[in-house]
Amino acid sequence: MKRPKLKKASKRVSCSKRYKIQKKVKDHTRKLRKELKKKGGASKRPKKDLGVPNSAPFKEEVLREAEQRRQEIDEIKDKKKQAKKVERAQKRKREKVTGKKETEPKAKKPLQEVVVEQPEKEPGPDKGSKQYLCSELNKVIDASDVVIEVLDARDPMGCRCPQLEEAVLQRGGNKKLLLVLSKIDLVPKENVEKWIQCLQLEFPVVAFKASQQIQDKTVRARKSRIVASNEVLDRSRAAACSGNGCLSEFLSSYATKTENEAQLKVGVVGFPNVGKSSLINSMKGILACNAGVKRGITKSMQEVHILKNVKLIDSPGIMAAPSNPPASMALRSLQVEEGGQRA
Repeated sequence: MKRPKLKKASKRVSCSKRYKIQKKVKDHTRKLRKELKKKGGASKRPKKDLGVPNSAPFKEEVLREAEQRRQEIDEIKDKKKQAKKVERAQKRKREKVTGKKETEPKAKKPLQEVVVEQPEKEPGPDKGSKQYLCSELNKVIDASDVVIEVLDARDPMGCRCPQLEEAVLQRGGNKKLLLVLSKIDLVPKENVEKWIQCLQLEFPVVAFKASQQIQDKTVRARKSRIVASNEVLDRSRAAACSGNGCLSEFLSSYATKTENEAQLKVGVVGFPNVGKSSLINSMKGILACNAGVKRGITKSMQEVHILKNVKLIDSPGIMAAPSNPPASMALRSLQVEEGGQRA
């Protein structure tokens, strides 16, 4: 505050304010010192050149070589400086020349039509072709540690592909093959038990029944609020899923046994409409893969995380060769004209 009789305001402050400022400055410097110490800047001091001790042999030669090296480094630096100076001078000359050209009046040139040729887009691979589907199936087998072959419980032996099983077992990496008997609700219980006993002689078998009311995550969240408000649960046969716990326990136990730190990749293969995508959706609990009555919905491989250390890979259906009998092709709802992989 400026006093009335004085020309300038006094710079004096109270002791409490002065001490407060001093304390803030100390805290700030201490904070900066701590940050430097954490980064390692405070501890790193320039090392002192101790030189060559008198007791060292050939001391004069070492000092002479060091001096020559120093001179060579100085010469290289001088050359670089001279080169930079020359480059700057040339740049100035070029700028002067371009400046003169810009100041000169430009003659009007006749307008010319410019036609820009756009590069032709390369056609992508046909996702419905036999070669593409077979390559995607091979990718799934190569990327998988465990391969699940899904079999329809109404005709398990007709849904098996010996060529596929042989290809999985012959691949490197100690791949495992697991058979899953799907759609067990469409056949009697005695038939399922007999098929499991028969197939267990060759590979491990798990009976599975997928849920038919798997919906999208947003739809499920919206309906869960309605269910919570009404306190009504859907316990119908279509909503129930059996075999989910058994299959997840089997895969998680195998993942813990393997020494590989990465996730266990499980490929799901089989003929069209045997329930591959429905199996993955039931394991995940949401609509992760497109599934429907129409065959051939899945066109490419798709990875879905179901557990912390387990990942399922959906694959397109196995293609059938036209050399198969028409009766067997009709029973499996396979079109002869699409050709394929099964012999």
